[in-house]
Amino acid sequence: MAGGRRPAGLSLGWGCCLLLCCAAASKLEISMPAELEVEVGGTARIECNFHIPENASYTYIDWFYVDRSDRQVRLYHITASKVMEDITDYKNRVSLGQDKALSISAVTVQDARTFVCQVAAGSYGVGENSTELRVYKVPQTPEIVPNAGGIPVTSTEIPEIARCESKNGFPLPNITWHKNGEELHAEENQVVIQTTVTRESSGLYTVSSKLLAPVTREDRLSRYHCTVHYLVQGQSRALESQRVKVNIFYPVETLKLQVVPPSARVKEGDNVTLVCEADGNPPPIFTFFKKNPDGWQELTGFDSGILNLHDVNKSSSGTYMCQSLDLDDMSQKEETVDVVVNYIEGVHVKMEPSSTVREGESVKLICGAQSPVDLKYQWRDEKGKELGDGRQLTLENLTFETPNTVSCKVMAPSVPGLEQSKKVSVAVEGKPRIVAISSPLYVHQDEIVNLTCKAIAFPRPNFQWSINGTAHEYTDKQHIASNLTVRVSHDLLQAGAMCRVSNSLGTSEKHIQLVDQKSTVESQGVIIVAIIVAILVVAVLGAVIYFLHKKGKIPCGRAGKQDITKPEARKDKIVVEVKSDKLSEEAGLLQGANGEKRAAADQI
Repeated sequence: MAGGRRPAGLSLGWGCCLLLCCAAASKLEISMPAELEVEVGGTARIECNFHIPENASYTYIDWFYVDRSDRQVRLYHITASKVMEDITDYKNRVSLGQDKALSISAVTVQDARTFVCQVAAGSYGVGENSTELRVYKVPQTPEIVPNAGGIPVTSTEIPEIARCESKNGFPLPNITWHKNGEELHAEENQVVIQTTVTRESSGLYTVSSKLLAPVTREDRLSRYHCTVHYLVQGQSRALESQRVKVNIFYPVETLKLQVVPPSARVKEGDNVTLVCEADGNPPPIFTFFKKNPDGWQELTGFDSGILNLHDVNKSSSGTYMCQSLDLDDMSQKEETVDVVVNYIEGVHVKMEPSSTVREGESVKLICGAQSPVDLKYQWRDEKGKELGDGRQLTLENLTFETPNTVSCKVMAPSVPGLEQSKKVSVAVEGKPRIVAISSPLYVHQDEIVNLTCKAIAFPRPNFQWSINGTAHEYTDKQHIASNLTVRVSHDLLQAGAMCRVSNSLGTSEKHIQLVDQKSTVESQGVIIVAIIVAILVVAVLGAVIYFLHKKGKIPCGRAGKQDITKPEARKDKIVVEVKSDKLSEEAGLLQGANGEKRAAADQI
């Protein structure tokens, strides 16, 4: 190893390596993708990359495809000076790129084959490589069609559930079935999947599948769908159909009959509906019956499961039956319900005593009625005012003014809206009582006036007037009134008129005074004159006093009082007395008219 010499074996190895590298560098190399996948209708571009040693030029490039007989058919012959296209089935669908790559447009299923690129390079020989063109087409979303006729659970053969179809797929797709999201697999005498494949003229595949399986009552809620599976660039893809339900036929297991509204609240006059429901499919035929003493009576015209009873009454109560008939197996089921129509009847009011009562007496009213439910009683007068509760009502100290119409309202608290009323009139007898007359009445002699007399009584009274005239009777609420139209005479002014009201129980009378308005006016004039005279007298008296005061005849001291009311004085003299509590005030000076000051004694 000294002196840098290498072992013989090592030198031999490097030599071999050098020879291989030189050989590779001197060989024509062509590289192409092994596979190319393109969707139907798209464009496939196949590249042909080659390497010629020492950057030498190619002599020619040929493109071929391999037909069904495994024979190469040339598409292009390319030289440095020209490009020649052979006449093939690819005419007008193939083209060359700047880099001599082959492009195929509007790819079809038939284009799924091998394409070869061959390159000649003079002394470096001829080389070739190939690409396998794969074509795919995504199938259409599968369409599912459920059994349109319905499937009976009693079927002895395995029935068809649904059909599924997916069109125009490539390569060949396959279909799977699912129930409630879970995949179904073929199982003898349980699940049968029948698949049919159709190759279209375009080369695409249409796949149809049929699912057959037994069904149960629970399958009325099941949902079915199918899925189509296909490959794209080596990846598995799937498309699902919509989910569908299948019409399952099954017999009735449960029959239910109910009353709307509930029977406990049904009252006379209501509309009642009997609803019969069955859980079979298809719905059975319904028939209604009502139980009579002689048996069941069919109620016709109600085969839809609904029986309408309008404006029910007591006779509508009873037992009703709904009968279902399944046309698939002719089986029958029955269900009954009792309908109770609540009512109130025979409302009456009894009065004690039953005879007519007199004013001041009392009466007892007793209300009664019949009903299958508990009742409540309420009394009201004719104005709606509540008088009391309970079956009995006592009216005490009756008068003509006591409301003579009383109502007994009968209610059923347990049945809202169920009520009836009964009115009774209480007649109170008594002799007439005059409640109003037109007196005093101010009139003019010889004028025509209306005299009014109003009374209350039972029995109805008669009116009699002490004078002649035109009488007219009328009713005012509980009162009876009489109007007498007369001409006012001197005698009528003097005597007035008498109204007499009588019935079988007595008589009442009152006097109507007529006052002459002329005499009234004269009397009023006399009074006015007297008032004026009195006012004048007072005025004159005041003037006299003022005059005497000014003349000094009536002294007025600051500290004294004047008393002109002493009884001893004569009427024709005026006496003025001045009193003082202090002597100094008695000696006070009063100033006269001439401005002198005088003693009090001098002024008297």
